[in-house]
Amino acid sequence: MTFESILFPPDAASPPLGDEAVPDFFVDLNLDQLESSALGPYDGYALSSLFRRPLQDPLTIVYRQQMFRQLEETAVDGAIRSFAAGMTKTREALGLSRKVYYPLQKQFYFLRAATLYCETAQTLAAALSSLTLTAPGLLAARDYLATYLDGSDYRTLAEEVASLNADLAGVHYLMLVKDGSIRVTRYEGENDYSIEVARSFEKFQQAGVKSYLRSFIDEGEINHVEAAVLDMVAQLHPQIFGRLTALTTMRMAFIDATLERFDREVQFYLAYADYIAPLKRAKLPFCYPTLADGDRHVSATDAFDLVLARKLTAENTMVVRNDIALSGRERILVISGPNQGGKTTFARMFGQLHYLAALGCPVPAREARLAIFDRLFTHFEREENTQTLRGKLEDDLVRIHAILEAATSRSIIIMNEIFTSTALEDALFLGKVVMDRIVRLDALCVCVTFLDELAAFGPTIVSMTSTVSPDDAARRTFRVERRPADGAAYALSIAQKYRLTYENIKERITS
Repeated sequence: MTFESILFPPDAASPPLGDEAVPDFFVDLNLDQLESSALGPYDGYALSSLFRRPLQDPLTIVYRQQMFRQLEETAVDGAIRSFAAGMTKTREALGLSRKVYYPLQKQFYFLRAATLYCETAQTLAAALSSLTLTAPGLLAARDYLATYLDGSDYRTLAEEVASLNADLAGVHYLMLVKDGSIRVTRYEGENDYSIEVARSFEKFQQAGVKSYLRSFIDEGEINHVEAAVLDMVAQLHPQIFGRLTALTTMRMAFIDATLERFDREVQFYLAYADYIAPLKRAKLPFCYPTLADGDRHVSATDAFDLVLARKLTAENTMVVRNDIALSGRERILVISGPNQGGKTTFARMFGQLHYLAALGCPVPAREARLAIFDRLFTHFEREENTQTLRGKLEDDLVRIHAILEAATSRSIIIMNEIFTSTALEDALFLGKVVMDRIVRLDALCVCVTFLDELAAFGPTIVSMTSTVSPDDAARRTFRVERRPADGAAYALSIAQKYRLTYENIKERITS
C-alpha cells in the first residue's frame, strides 16, 4: 500500500497546504473558540488550514474516523506522542544549529538533531511493528517506515551518525592553563588525579551542606574561550571533525518529507483528542457518526454544545444534553420557547455536530447519523453596522438573500432570531417567504424564532420548544423537545418577571 498522508487516503484528492480563510459561520457556531483552544498548544504546525476544511468525501471522513479510533488505544497514542516529542526535539536542535555563531557548535547541534531523528524514526517503527493496527493510515505508515528505514539513504545516515557519536565520545584531550593562556594537547594516558583528590577530601564531607558543583550549560551560545578550545581539539582530531563537517554539508535536509508530513498531520488528531479529553473524563459521550450521504435523515442522542461543555465542565457544572431527529420528508427544525432557554445553544450544537463530523472527528453525542453537506450557512443577529449604511432589517434581508442564492439541497442553514427589528406582522410575512424558499430548496435547516406560526408552516417542518420546569415556569431546563409551539411558557415567564400574573394582580388589588 502506498502512503502519503494520514488525513487523506491514497486515492483521495489532497488539497495543497496553506492559509485558509476563517469561514463566515465560525463565530456564530463558536468554532473560532474551539479552534483557538484546541490548536493553541500546537502553534507552529499550521493546523488551522486543516481545521477549516470540512470534507465531502465519505471515504476520507471514515479514513480519519479509523485513525481517531486507533489513537484511543493507550499504546498507540503513546507511540505517536513519543514520535511527535522526538520530532519536536529534532527541530529544536536544528534551530539551535542555525542560531549559534561558532561553526563547530553549529555542527554539534546538527549532529544532535540527526541523532534524535534517527532514534525517533527507529523507535516509532519498533512500536508500530509490535502493535495490532487496524487504521489503514497507520498500517500504510508502518509499511512505509519499514521500507524507509531499510533504504540505503537512511541506513547511510544512521551509520554515519552512530559512528560519529562513538568516535566523538572517545575524544580525550589535555588542557593546560598557565599565565593566562590555554594550550590543548593529546591525551596520552596521563593519570587522572581528580579521583584521588576527591577521595582525599571525602573525610571532610558533611551531610546536608550546600553543593557548589556547577554543571556546564549544554544549550545556547558558547563563549570565545570555549570556541577556541574546541577549535584546538578539532585540529588534534582532523579526521573525526572532518567527517562532522561533511555530515552537515552533505545532509542539510536529512528529514524525510513523508515523515515530516506525518508529524504535522498527526498533530491534528492529537490536538482534538486533547481538547475533548477533559469531557471524556467527565463521562460525557462521544461517538463516530454514521454518514447520511444519500438522504437527509439525521439524528443524534445525548448531544451537546462542545464549546459550552468545555466551559461548564471546567466549572463543575452539569452539561444538559439534547436529541435530534429528522426522518422522511422532515428537513427543518423550528425552535421556539422562552428566552435564555437553550434555543441558540441547540442551533449551535446542530452546526457543530455536522462540521466536526465533516472533519472526521468524534462528535459530542452518544450516537449520531449526520448529513454530508456542501456548504454551511449561518444567520445570527448582528449589531447594526454603520459602515454599510444599512439598517438591521435591510442587513437581515441582504444576508438572507445571499444565503438563499448560494444554498443547495445539500446545504445546511442555521438561522437564529431573524427579523427581530421589525413589526410582528412584517416579521411573520418575511419569515414565511424565507421558509418557503428553504422548503423548496429541500435543504437542512434549523430556525430559532419567536414566530410560533413558522413551526406549522408545512410537513417538512418539525416544531421543537425549549422547556421550563413544571414546578417553576421561570426556571429553564435547557432541554429542547419535539412539541408544538404555543408560547405559553414564554408568556408566563414574562408575566412573572413583571409581576403581572393573575395572582400578582389579585394581590395588588386586595392590598
